[in-house]
Amino acid sequence: MSSEPPPPASSDSSRAPRVCLFTDTLADVNGVARFIRNLAERAGEAGRDLHVLTSQRLECPDRPNVHNIKPRFARPMPAYETLDIVIANAPALWRRADELQPDAVHLSTPGPVGIAGLRYARKRKLPILGTYHTDFPAYVDHLLDTDAATYVTRKTMHWFYKPFKRIFSRSADYADSLVASGIPRERLVRLLPGIRTETFHRRHRDTSIWHAEGGYGMSPTSKKLLYVGRVSVEKNLPFLVKVYKALQTRAQDEGVEVELAIVGDGPYRARMTEELAGVPVTFLGFRHGDELSRIYASSDVFVFPSTTDTLGQVVMESQSCAVPVVVTDQGGPSEVVDHDETGFVLSVENTALWVDHLMELLTDEGRRTRMGDTGFAKIQPMTFAHSFEHFWNVHVEVINEHRSSVGLPPLDAPTAPAS
Repeated sequence: MSSEPPPPASSDSSRAPRVCLFTDTLADVNGVARFIRNLAERAGEAGRDLHVLTSQRLECPDRPNVHNIKPRFARPMPAYETLDIVIANAPALWRRADELQPDAVHLSTPGPVGIAGLRYARKRKLPILGTYHTDFPAYVDHLLDTDAATYVTRKTMHWFYKPFKRIFSRSADYADSLVASGIPRERLVRLLPGIRTETFHRRHRDTSIWHAEGGYGMSPTSKKLLYVGRVSVEKNLPFLVKVYKALQTRAQDEGVEVELAIVGDGPYRARMTEELAGVPVTFLGFRHGDELSRIYASSDVFVFPSTTDTLGQVVMESQSCAVPVVVTDQGGPSEVVDHDETGFVLSVENTALWVDHLMELLTDEGRRTRMGDTGFAKIQPMTFAHSFEHFWNVHVEVINEHRSSVGLPPLDAPTAPAS
């Protein structure tokens, strides 16, 4: 980084606060990238001075507050071609940040771009905030199954998050994990959950999408079980394979026609296809926007077996489309599902329990409809606009704490427009 001294903090308290958010994922197809794209979009709608900085070879949203600095090197990750290995152009990121002169830095990922942002904030003596989006130690444990690798990952995560003034946790469960790793609880903030409820909505229900000409080639009479997310081992999909095969046996015995639709892609897809040979499953690849909402709303039951998600945005999206959900009792998704009201929260140790509850939902239309209605009502107040204002207000609070510590007056934070 340049040895030039940082630009002095402005004493003008009438201007709006400005935040630079550094992220390694933005154009990718995953929940974190989608969340950050929504942040950038909502910031523009609300007149908030949030700028997103990244370094990717993929095409990023064309927005005035999104800055994609060409990386020094990027190539698909071996055996995981939907993700890239990237060497970020850190000096160019720092120059762009200096042009923007932020009052605070937000770090969304602990990768090369996030580390570049960490170095920038420390050099410029700016307050640092961030979001604990991904339980990387759990992912490493699932993928490598070695205590040493998991230990090193936990230590690295602690080093990365230690200087943060505030850390947003997507769930209470993962807030406890951060505290266990040595992060003071008073620095943690539970980010209010929110989604684009205007996009993911029950009005999109259209069951003809499964079988209409140009549709997905599925049966017009079957019950549709849906999974949306990365198709990878760390999402606990081997467990879903086991459950679905047992469910098919039970369904055939009871004369019920069930099909599984999977939205997403990842390194486990080829193996999962082999393991589900002979049972009805359709891989739909990546789907977005209104089409994804139609898929949600036109399904009968949403199933999400992950034990490592810090929130489970797709679980909220499904409920917003009035579809009951079945999730594990581990991780963030269990906190946005009301057991026996909007879906079921089940032990991941019991395959038969999952089969029983899935069959109950698939065969009891009245129960399914009541749960869907309850889930829809639960999620509608959880708008992304409301979540964003909470996110932004915490940043303003930290910025003004920092300004007070260096003898500067607080910055104004104008009221946001209604969502």
